[in-house]
Amino acid sequence: MNLSKIWRENVDEYGEYPILIYEGEEYTNVRLDEASSQLAHTLRYMGVEKGDRVVVTMPNCPEVVIAFGGVIKNGSAVVPVMPLLQAQELRYILEDCTPKVVLTTNMLFSKVQEASTGLSSPPKIFTLEEPEYENSLQKTMQKASTETPDVNIHEEDLAALLYTAGTTGAPKGVSLSHKNLYSNAVAASKKAEILKLKTGRVSLSILPFSHAFGYTMMNVAFMLGDKNVLLPHFEPVKVLEAIETYKVTHSAMVPAMFHALYHHPDAHNYDTSTFFACISGSAALPKPLAEGFQKKFGCIIMEGYGLSEAAPIVTATDPRKKIKSGSVGQPLPGIEVAIVDESGRRLPANEVGELIVSGPNVLKGYHGKPEETGKVLKDGWLYTGDMAKIDEENYVFIVDRKKDVIIRGGFNIYPKDLEELLLSHSEVSEVGVIGVPSEKMGEEVGAYVVKKRGSDIGEEELIAFSQEHLAKYKTPRFLKIAGYLPKNVIGKTDKKKLREWAKEFQTASN
Repeated sequence: MNLSKIWRENVDEYGEYPILIYEGEEYTNVRLDEASSQLAHTLRYMGVEKGDRVVVTMPNCPEVVIAFGGVIKNGSAVVPVMPLLQAQELRYILEDCTPKVVLTTNMLFSKVQEASTGLSSPPKIFTLEEPEYENSLQKTMQKASTETPDVNIHEEDLAALLYTAGTTGAPKGVSLSHKNLYSNAVAASKKAEILKLKTGRVSLSILPFSHAFGYTMMNVAFMLGDKNVLLPHFEPVKVLEAIETYKVTHSAMVPAMFHALYHHPDAHNYDTSTFFACISGSAALPKPLAEGFQKKFGCIIMEGYGLSEAAPIVTATDPRKKIKSGSVGQPLPGIEVAIVDESGRRLPANEVGELIVSGPNVLKGYHGKPEETGKVLKDGWLYTGDMAKIDEENYVFIVDRKKDVIIRGGFNIYPKDLEELLLSHSEVSEVGVIGVPSEKMGEEVGAYVVKKRGSDIGEEELIAFSQEHLAKYKTPRFLKIAGYLPKNVIGKTDKKKLREWAKEFQTASN
């Protein structure tokens, strides 16, 4: 299970074909394979050795694919970093993983320099863009061999450090081996084999490759032999134009992207008839949104569940099998799941507890954090921190994040239940539910709601609506109409920021 072989396996199985389309230009798989090998030789010439870390911070573009390939082929560990991070956030990662090199773009170069200033071991910074640029590696790469370097890579060797979003504290570097990432891509590609029912498959790559979900979906696309249209960032109009222009057949997205496309007023003006399948992950996809999107675009949605620590995909739905409402499907091949209580005791079917995962995809540990590693890795099982239940047919139902569960007067309240209810209201666009500290009850329920355009619904009306459908203790003590919900870099609602907002409620709750 050597991740560096994905590029050569793609060429051997599918022959030469245009694997990427970026800004109207096509790039063949052979061209990318050779360029990534040239980069690997160049890194080795510069003294970057097996096991060294190389940070890659770029938007989706051909260069980021070449960068990933070159680092992996060299036997080094790639550290994908979101290009949207601020300099101080990037600095933390550079301090933590001490890379020898950072590969970036001309546009981001000054930010990387700022983040590196004053570090005890500052990395060398390069781009893969125009050869005339003084920090470009292009001229050196052009002189290097196009053959894959002869590096002895073992499946347990470190392949990547993926930094978590830091929603519960400082980001942690998730150490993933070649086995972790390769096995997960293989298992995910087996789940996604329904995509092979379409000839001339064209994938739209919107998810940033620097994110765990996007990185694995890139590997899956290579394994399936897809042509990939790259977009550097998400814009609904650009997505709709790409679907129409390139006859896109499928894409992987996060719920915020589904939401934006579904509600775009001009979506009906584009020919999306070739678009037949979507993969949803990274956050829960509300049922009303899933149903509305599938009806509007005439496609199927395969929803999955995962986390960076599991490389990252754990479960996925399969349209060829039974689809159960509210479920994120069954585990990928080779992965086991179970539910435990606070003491680690296994729970029977349909009881809610913490989801634990075992398989070849489970992380090696957190970089430089043995105590944190010990909290999540126990007897070969990954403790996910997600509350879930598993039915008799091994279908997984995510209830909520363990840290997001609201405990009001001793009763557990799962924000997801209230969020889905409020989202079912015809005048509601987005919802975020959090716990508000309360001296009397421990916590109270707080909610922020974004109305649909033109709606004049009020806060009291929404509270009354929730009380009609849920036990009163599960409904909001506080609800506020907001113009927007804060999002993190991949489009998830930022609950950490919402909790900061909710300080406005705390005086009234005590």
